[in-house]
Amino acid sequence: MANIDCNSEIKKYHSNKVVLSKTQQDEMRGRRDNGRTRLENGLIKANHPLPYLIASQGSYAMRTMAQDDENDYDIDDGVYFEYDDLLDNNGNELEPKAARKRVKNALYDERLAFDAQVKNNCVRQYYPAGYHIDLPVYRTTWSQDILGNEIVKHELASGDEWVVSDARAVTKWFNDHVTQELKSGDVDTSQLRRVVRLTKKMARSRKAWKNKTTSGICITKLVVDHMVYVTDRDDGALRSTWQAIRDVLAISRTVRHPVQPKNLAEWDDEGVGFFKDCLSENLKHLEVLDKSDCNHEMAMKAWNKVFDTDYFNDFITDKKSAASLLQPATVVAAGLSFPDKAIVPNKSSGFA
Repeated sequence: MANIDCNSEIKKYHSNKVVLSKTQQDEMRGRRDNGRTRLENGLIKANHPLPYLIASQGSYAMRTMAQDDENDYDIDDGVYFEYDDLLDNNGNELEPKAARKRVKNALYDERLAFDAQVKNNCVRQYYPAGYHIDLPVYRTTWSQDILGNEIVKHELASGDEWVVSDARAVTKWFNDHVTQELKSGDVDTSQLRRVVRLTKKMARSRKAWKNKTTSGICITKLVVDHMVYVTDRDDGALRSTWQAIRDVLAISRTVRHPVQPKNLAEWDDEGVGFFKDCLSENLKHLEVLDKSDCNHEMAMKAWNKVFDTDYFNDFITDKKSAASLLQPATVVAAGLSFPDKAIVPNKSSGFA
């Protein structure tokens, strides 16, 4: 690990520029809750059954969202219906697209700036602030096996098919890893969460990178799989984890789904390949930390490059200011002559 300890600076950057502020969280939670109310009212107005559950999922539920200068946030809010509550007027089961359209129509409100849109895997509601809420539509069937054990199957309205899926299982998978990391009584001191957020922030730190790099769930899976914990050194954990991920992706870009027997990304995935290139570029910037003559200013400039920011300049200034206070006072003689012995003030001069 590098000799220059940047843990304090990285943690401050995470607190101020990466993790969402309480104001941002409250605003998005308010929009989400208003959307849920609007959906229920719209379904009631159309005489359609209500969902038995609406549940947050994805990065919002895992608490791994990272700040975005353009407020480009994606909040997932799964809408779960009983199987028999997604039928048409003739009692026939709704096709997946028809189920998504029912939810889309229920969300309509003339006061909103944008109408909801039917996407391939969800219904999407955009907001003027820049972020959007995705509402995946699920239907649930309940049955029993021969031993009487309950079997619950959730199916996502995906494209033209109902696909067995439940994003809440992914949230549980991630939160279980966080629970294993934390000591009893810890609230949210997870280094894993911080490294996931910081990695997402890095991957989208350049505007040109945002639409080229891989998805948030792929980044999260890679971090969980190759996380290197370093006590009291988030800077070391971040760099070591990035090195481990880069080395694995140099062999194969395949990323396994955390809970399903399928892949999130295949061996030739372009987004994962681009993410690997981002890691390689930024790890190159951090090589200066290994040099014997590396100082604090050089380290801060390296982290500026990594996150494409000037945030760490403040710490360079602070260090220099602190150092200057420790230096002895000096006087520069510019054509002045100094007496050989002390001068005794004249009483009339005003000094006594």
